[in-house]
Amino acid sequence: MTIVEDRPVITGGVDTHADMHVAAALDPVGGLLGVQEFPATAAGYASLLSWLRSFGILAVAAVEGTGSYGAGLARHLAAAGVRVVEVDRPDRQDRARQGKSDPLDAVSAARAALSGRASGAPRGRDGAVEAIRALMVAKRSARQERTQAINQARALIMTGPEELRARFVRRSPAQLIEAIAALRPRPGDVPGYATRVALREPVRRDWFLDAQLDRLDELIGPLVTARAPGLLALHGVGPDTAAMLLVAAGDHPERLRSESSWAHLCGVAPIPASSGKTAGRYRLNRGGDRQANSALWRIVIVRMSSHPATRAYADRRSKEGLSKKEIIRCLKRYVAREVYRQLRNGA
Repeated sequence: MTIVEDRPVITGGVDTHADMHVAAALDPVGGLLGVQEFPATAAGYASLLSWLRSFGILAVAAVEGTGSYGAGLARHLAAAGVRVVEVDRPDRQDRARQGKSDPLDAVSAARAALSGRASGAPRGRDGAVEAIRALMVAKRSARQERTQAINQARALIMTGPEELRARFVRRSPAQLIEAIAALRPRPGDVPGYATRVALREPVRRDWFLDAQLDRLDELIGPLVTARAPGLLALHGVGPDTAAMLLVAAGDHPERLRSESSWAHLCGVAPIPASSGKTAGRYRLNRGGDRQANSALWRIVIVRMSSHPATRAYADRRSKEGLSKKEIIRCLKRYVAREVYRQLRNGA
């Protein structure tokens, strides 16, 4: 048994929830020392840490959901000098065999840290990237709502009077918004008047969301520039895609131990799908960050249209028999390597 200053070195594991956290403590050989429940509050975090330390010197704490329910606890433990590792939710097969139990999940987390199976540091929620993440959440929501507003207008036109359908069909979103804004509903035919009035509401919502997106861009741009100027210098990388990649890496990119681990996180370490309709194709590896993967895709698409070296590569690979999807997959892997170098340099 490992002893430091006459006290054993122990390992903690925490199963996190919105209101309560369940903690487990293990001795150096994996023996269970105790399981206890604590409220998910600042006072609860302090009590949880004191309880774990009552068994010995806390070497490491494995916390589930460090990006959601466990974010506050992870910050508290790190500020107290405790090494925190991120642990995935228990495997579904394990849960099927053992049943769902918060104490069992806490013990499983602690055992994952003790065995070394869980060793990755959390992304961190305490710096400029956290500010970028919060703003990007608002921006993504505004974009989705703007798309919904346009779709709502199109649906009203499709089911509205024939005169409206003929007037507004096959217009781009910008043209549609401009044309609807020019409407001046006048009382008369009740369904037609109501449809025209209803069409103005999505347009007004679109204007508001456009202004909101502009404000968010004004805040995000300087934060991204200050955090990762080298990333923005890469061909095809703009503030939006750079922000998505920074959020995927987190405030502490040094936790990314290798370029291959970053590729895995971005979902560009392909896993062959060998059965069914996907035979001979590839799928995203489990646990890949879809926002980061989308950012890489956008960078590749820009490069394929405006970057001579990328266009030459795509032409050569196409002549070798690769499909466009396969070429994009290879290019995403290459861009991920470039991005990783910039993230590590920034760290």
